[in-house]
Amino acid sequence: MSVPKEEEIRKQKRDIFKEAGINPYPAESHRTATCGESIAAFASWEQSGQIVTLAGRVMVTRVHGGMIFADLQDATGSIQLLLKEDDVDVDTFTMFRDLLDPADVIEATGILMQTRRGEKSLKVSSWQILTKALLPLPEKWHGLQDVEQRYRFRELDLLSSADVRAIFKKRSAVIRSLRRLLEDDGFEEVETPILQAIPGGGTARPFVTHHNALDVDFYLRIAPELFLKRLIVGGYEKVFEIGRQFRNEGIDRSHNPEFTSLEFYWAYQDYKGLMDFTEMYLKRVIQEVNESLTVVYGDVEIDFSAPWARVSFADAIRTACGIDIRETSQDDLVKKMKALKIDVDYKTAGLGKLYDELYKETVRAKQVQPIFIIDYPIEMEPLAKRSETDPRFVERFQLIVAGMEMLKAYSELNDPEDQRTRFEDQQALREAGDDEAQQIDDAFLTSLAHGMPPTAGWGMGVDRFVSLLANVHNIKDVILFPTLRPAGRAESEGEENK
Repeated sequence: MSVPKEEEIRKQKRDIFKEAGINPYPAESHRTATCGESIAAFASWEQSGQIVTLAGRVMVTRVHGGMIFADLQDATGSIQLLLKEDDVDVDTFTMFRDLLDPADVIEATGILMQTRRGEKSLKVSSWQILTKALLPLPEKWHGLQDVEQRYRFRELDLLSSADVRAIFKKRSAVIRSLRRLLEDDGFEEVETPILQAIPGGGTARPFVTHHNALDVDFYLRIAPELFLKRLIVGGYEKVFEIGRQFRNEGIDRSHNPEFTSLEFYWAYQDYKGLMDFTEMYLKRVIQEVNESLTVVYGDVEIDFSAPWARVSFADAIRTACGIDIRETSQDDLVKKMKALKIDVDYKTAGLGKLYDELYKETVRAKQVQPIFIIDYPIEMEPLAKRSETDPRFVERFQLIVAGMEMLKAYSELNDPEDQRTRFEDQQALREAGDDEAQQIDDAFLTSLAHGMPPTAGWGMGVDRFVSLLANVHNIKDVILFPTLRPAGRAESEGEENK
């Protein structure tokens, strides 16, 4: 004789509600307070005998003879429910006992009281089903053991773990703080296109899609940069955007193909002033969110309070591996990188790509405390202004923390002819096989020709910044629904989490 499955049993209970004339999925709720509010006002409400109606999800039930205990959880916290058989009518008690399951959503009305063990509780006088759950919550939900399921069914992860909920509350707090502090400083928030005819503003492989009505291919944006700078041409002086970017790249602990960035552009400012602003701005965010400028990340303490070091790109490379890029030809650089066993496609890589891989392998991974790496080779940044002291380099900086790039910024190139030459150099790299190189954007060049004032621009990956402040080491843990292979191909998916 087969044993009914859990889902079948729950459906039978749902049908009993219906047969009794009770809608197991009503539209209306009569909640008067949250669990958190009830706990906060417990003493006064208990003393006054105030009647409270709570609503939330039943997480667990316990029957002890003529008493039923249940834990009710909403977004603000949880509280214990107590039903006494002698204090309610038969149907109220028996239907709670026999028809409710963990995961069901209910509302319960009663007064606040403490049990003999001191447990703050709602003594229930009546209740109503709001949602009959047909599937149970996971009984054991261990992140390391069920990591793929956690990412695929984040809703269950959130229900089962207060720590996970805390991470995403912190993410919201970080974004609120980033936005508000910019607005307080006079920046205006805007929205720019996600579908773009030419994917510009970054060095990355784009996603392509097709618009049927126009019968033309579009790209999902890799960055909002070029449109934001066109707004500077249009008269904005302080402008920012928080939004999704899409890069058709690999997946690892610090990369997700769909991610959130913050970019802002500031007219009549340069990269030196922007470095000073960055340090002040992010310290305020960190202090506001973490209530301390010391952040624990893994086994190390990162101190954001001291002035952040500033080291040039060339000096950082020379200190790390002895190579002086200012005195090294491309052929010699390739030989030295091969000797260091740095893995790169030397047949298609341009000088900028070589510099970037050398830097990642020898410099970036070793930086723990916050540091600005400044003045990058011109081959690495086709959108930044040349240094007036050495035109082989551009006025650009990156903030590195715990071996990760947190953000990059630079004095924006506003010479349209120089910008066209840089784009043409990038186009040549594309034609040579580098599918991450940038394309010529004639609309942007036309905009620059109308005159863009001196401007400094700034871009940060929000997910990575949140992961640092939340002390998690995989950005999937701070993205509610990260990119995964389809479930049917999950057997090989573990590599995405390395």
